[in-house]
Amino acid sequence: MRQDLSRQLQLDCIPISEIQLNLNCRDEMIPILRGIQHIYSQPHVREVILKLIASDVNANSREDRGRHGFSYWQIFVLTVVRLGCDFDYDKLQDLCEQHRNLRHFMFVGDWDDETSFHWRRIRDNITLLCEATIKKMNQVVVAAGHQFVPAAIEKVRADSFVVETDIHYPTDSGQIADGLRKVITLMKDLSVTLGLPEWRQSDHLLEKLKRQTREIGRIASKKGKGYKNRLKKAYRELLKFARKITNRVDEQAQAIHRKTSPDLAGWSEYSQVLLFLRRTNHVMDIARRRVLQGETIPNRDKLFSIFEPHTQLYRRGKAGQENQFGRLLLVFEDAAGFIVHYHLMDRDDQDRDVAVEQSSLLQKRIEGKIESLSFDRGFHSPQNQIDLEQIVDHLCLPKPGYKQAAEQAKEVDEEFRTSKKRHSGIESAIGGLQSGNGLKRCRDRGEVGFERYIGLGILGRNLQTLGKLVLASEAAQSKAAHSLRRPLAA
Repeated sequence: MRQDLSRQLQLDCIPISEIQLNLNCRDEMIPILRGIQHIYSQPHVREVILKLIASDVNANSREDRGRHGFSYWQIFVLTVVRLGCDFDYDKLQDLCEQHRNLRHFMFVGDWDDETSFHWRRIRDNITLLCEATIKKMNQVVVAAGHQFVPAAIEKVRADSFVVETDIHYPTDSGQIADGLRKVITLMKDLSVTLGLPEWRQSDHLLEKLKRQTREIGRIASKKGKGYKNRLKKAYRELLKFARKITNRVDEQAQAIHRKTSPDLAGWSEYSQVLLFLRRTNHVMDIARRRVLQGETIPNRDKLFSIFEPHTQLYRRGKAGQENQFGRLLLVFEDAAGFIVHYHLMDRDDQDRDVAVEQSSLLQKRIEGKIESLSFDRGFHSPQNQIDLEQIVDHLCLPKPGYKQAAEQAKEVDEEFRTSKKRHSGIESAIGGLQSGNGLKRCRDRGEVGFERYIGLGILGRNLQTLGKLVLASEAAQSKAAHSLRRPLAA
């Protein structure tokens, strides 16, 4: 059973509009809570957000049946605070149980000891939201912020950065070991469920697998004379052992398919076995081609994680980050600091491939309000230069290379120079997203979880920006409203 929010205030609760925040505290929680308070005070904005949440939470159920769950408003508060402050679920649980103001924002009073905020309950509710819904919530929050600074959308800057997936450094032997461990564990559990011959030697097989992968690691790290031949020999033994296991799993999987169906016990585990068996065979084939046959494998054919197959390798020349494993995220920031648009690129896409498409989508959605748009030189191509000039009046798209940049500098106007100077400020926004909103490395699982996590991080960032704008209009000298961002008029 769900409700949008608590319509009847408890005696031990303070009305959200009357909650007093410590404006001399510099913690990021203060502007986020003020932003939430502002959303609550705008009924038309609040109702749009609650309807969006309801559409996901009750997509396959009725809101007037079942046990009492979190209200849509409580889910919104938990969603924003989680990555707005870059909390993990355990930290968020503790704050929900101890932070008085946060509890009052969720209509939980001082005498309420029954409402559970167990971290699994919080996680299960937040993960009901889909990426498309979170993106719409972001747009609603940004529109509410633009009521304070209507001119902010006129100047936009864009850049991309890598959001890392939560994986260990990928090696061929490590990938094979991950796949085999998962397949053996699943088959052991499935054999018990379906009454098939048990994998009594599963522990022995896992121990043997560990010894072989450790031997490959020692050879690869120490090297020495003739290490390539020794490495090939170790890989042959590992692949032979892996092939023996995968063949056995494949035979039993066929037998399982004849015994079970989608409506019977064990089908979910059986589907997982097939999924990880296919991925394990893929990394085994890559290892054979790369190590034993000496082929050069293109990135698009590689699998960098058994568990996060959407991961891509990027070498962007960043200091101290030669290799980055994750996905490229393109963000558009306006003059007030709102992330007005974002796009998670496909594995094979680069900056110049998406610049025109995403700029056009943003300009169309906001009805052509962008006047100035800036990128860095990684987005440049001759065709992009032509197409982007049709989208905005003032385009800053520097050309790569010293000679081309020098020639371009002779032709550009003052608007171009000003945009180029201020473009580097988006690195501050990216740094804030990474260090303050959890977008350095995704802690959620799967590609769907990855997309949701990015949206939640940006939603938290936008709520914090909204809260600072509200505080600046009410108490400009308070520490909670302090920002190094220059006023728009400057």
